[in-house]
Amino acid sequence: MSFRPMLQRRAVAPIAATLLAGGIAVYPRRTAHAEAPSNARKPIYEDYSPEPLPEPTRLPTLSFSTPAEEEAAAESPSVTELLEGQVRRARLFVYAHSLAAENSFNDFLSRVLRVENAFTNTVASLAPSAESGERLMPGGVYVVVSAMAGSIVSRNRGIFLRSATPLAFGTVAAWSLLPVTMRNVSDFIWEYEKKVPAVADKHLKTHNYIAHVYTTGIAHSQMGYYMLEDKIGEYRENLEGWIKKGR
Repeated sequence: MSFRPMLQRRAVAPIAATLLAGGIAVYPRRTAHAEAPSNARKPIYEDYSPEPLPEPTRLPTLSFSTPAEEEAAAESPSVTELLEGQVRRARLFVYAHSLAAENSFNDFLSRVLRVENAFTNTVASLAPSAESGERLMPGGVYVVVSAMAGSIVSRNRGIFLRSATPLAFGTVAAWSLLPVTMRNVSDFIWEYEKKVPAVADKHLKTHNYIAHVYTTGIAHSQMGYYMLEDKIGEYRENLEGWIKKGR
């Protein structure tokens, strides 16, 4: 009974020595920390970055164009240059047309101003001068009244007389009341008639005919006046002789 515990102790001693020696061999020399440094840790699912593959070598393309074509292709403008050219041409087009429209409008205004100045100068040249003493206002009213009187006189006549009589009455009244103004108007009309030779010749012939009729009428009227005076003188002498014989 006393030998069994001793045997058991002797059996356990070698096992304990073996475990102790293994523990010393396995025991680390450095102190193990609970966590390793952050730079030493790597995530489990780390991104995979493949290395870039080398670019494939391109085979040289065969060119069948001539040197002139290659130079033309090298000198051909780009899309930006073409767009700039189109914009520049559009701007020049708009500028040219706007300038032409502005010049046309200025020319039109200049023509209108020239016509207005010519009209005012013409009217001013037809008016009588202050030295002549002729006034347009009462004289013009008298001329209009004379023309209306001519229309009243020829009211029951034919269309020719109804048209010619007011014109004749007005013309005679104008030459009688406004001689300076009518002379200016006549000279102004004659300047335009000279530009048309046929009209100028017709006017000269008509004027000469009217002047001939007028001078002939004046001469005949004077002749008649003298003849009438002679007849009146004869009648007076006969009457005086008859009175003397009656006494």
